[in-house]
Amino acid sequence: MARFGGLVASGLRDVTSDPAALDSSGFWAVRADFEGGLTCARFSDVRSEPVPPPVPGAWRGPGPGDWTSSLDRDAYTAGVRRIRAHIAAGEVYQANLCRVLSAPLPDPAADVDALTALLARGNPAPYAGTIRLPGHGVEIATASPELFLARDGRTVESGPIKGTGRTEDDLLEKDHAENVMIVDLVRNDLGRVCETGSVSVPDLCVTEKHPGLVHLVSTVRGRLAEGTGWPGLLTAAFPPGSVTGAPKSSALRIIGALETAPRGPYCGGIGWVDADRATGTLAVGIRSFWIDRTGPAPLLRFGTGAGITWGSDPEREWAETELKASRLLAVASGTYADACPDAYDDGPRGPSAHQDTGRTGT
Repeated sequence: MARFGGLVASGLRDVTSDPAALDSSGFWAVRADFEGGLTCARFSDVRSEPVPPPVPGAWRGPGPGDWTSSLDRDAYTAGVRRIRAHIAAGEVYQANLCRVLSAPLPDPAADVDALTALLARGNPAPYAGTIRLPGHGVEIATASPELFLARDGRTVESGPIKGTGRTEDDLLEKDHAENVMIVDLVRNDLGRVCETGSVSVPDLCVTEKHPGLVHLVSTVRGRLAEGTGWPGLLTAAFPPGSVTGAPKSSALRIIGALETAPRGPYCGGIGWVDADRATGTLAVGIRSFWIDRTGPAPLLRFGTGAGITWGSDPEREWAETELKASRLLAVASGTYADACPDAYDDGPRGPSAHQDTGRTGT
């Protein structure tokens, strides 16, 4: 099954790795790994259905102290310094350095859709969803705030996020500069497959409020050239510029040498495509959990990262990765009370999870 906001898809018909299928027929759930793997699953039944409320005990996540990181604090801050050296040498303007957190799952039969219900309460997000295809190695619960690609006919749009703080006052000039650099990259990506002169930036560096933090978000829009479909669009835009860096090729080479674990669906694309209507929405796979059953015991994984520029302070960037992860790990570990209040005593609650997570620019 797959769940995207108020839509639920069931009745699996077929699964393919061919992006051309997204221009054929039917409703597809899509998972694109950062490293390039693609899973497209077509479903026969699509219906409107709200995300159910959390059921106490339906999800048993890892303990708060069970998480390990692919890069510890020393390794991450050393990586930031190394990227700054690459910037000083003129090899790159910005690179996104990420780490993957992992913890053993206490329940081998864990259902990621039960985690999605908790996330909807504890960390609501505009591109939240589930893709559950255990027979194909795909079990994802996402609370992504970031639009990678939305398509409506030949109109295509991207909403890159760059710049994060607890409040708007935390955002620095570095954050604005970082956002503008990525907007230029996304404009160039879309320009490869859009009609000449059609790519525009309707919104630049708009402040959006999300649970526990704020982001700077921009909008890039264009009109696809005649005959261009999902294969061409994904080739031009993938992986998302906001989670790679600029220039993209140099950033990918640098982070490939520094990161010690594959990102998988984290920083890839997660979403849906309705081939019959030529519409679709793919989120950047951030704020996402996935179950890895390739080893002797299942692991829950989660990624977090930050964009590194010349103005980056290594300790501040580490703290940004912690900020992005803290609330979601608490939800997944069962220590964030607002995610499922019936499962806890009547003690103090955390900050309200029921806030607007749509476009709330100021």
